Amino acid sequence: MNSVSPRNNFKQINWSTIVMFALGFWLSSSLVLDCLIVPSLLKTGMMSQVGFASVGYAIFESFNHIELLCGSVVLAGCLVFNYQHSLNHQQANWSIALGSILLLIAIIYTYILTPQMSGLGMSMNLFEPVQTMPKAMVVMHGGYWVLEAVKLVAATTLLRWCYRNSCSLA
Repeated sequence: MNSVSPRNNFKQINWSTIVMFALGFWLSSSLVLDCLIVPSLLKTGMMSQVGFASVGYAIFESFNHIELLCGSVVLAGCLVFNYQHSLNHQQANWSIALGSILLLIAIIYTYILTPQMSGLGMSMNLFEPVQTMPKAMVVMHGGYWVLEAVKLVAATTLLRWCYRNSCSLA
């Protein structure tokens, strides 16, 4: 008796396409957020407003949950690649590692960086708004940009492997 039955009657899911879509959406939305929205908020002076920390938290909290979803889909696709042996052995192992790193970055953003940075940006005294950025916030911004660079490299690598995999299947 087989515990896993073959799916002869069902059309197989193309995981390369799903992972490429999730990575493309994730990377493009990250670039729009990092290169368009945040600089425009900085240029217009909104980041120096008293209520910006709560607005920034609302924006980034929503985006971070989308990142968690994309990271989960990417890691699931990498696990499927390993199970189906659709990538070579070394790429399959590295894809699981890269997918795990991408999901870990989304978890760090959602549960560590965004709440901490928003908390540091909140003004606890209405009569004395924060004029300068705390040093801890500067360090967290540096960590954010390092994680963004790692995310860009890992996601681009996975996207390239999935594209090659989908082209070789056709």
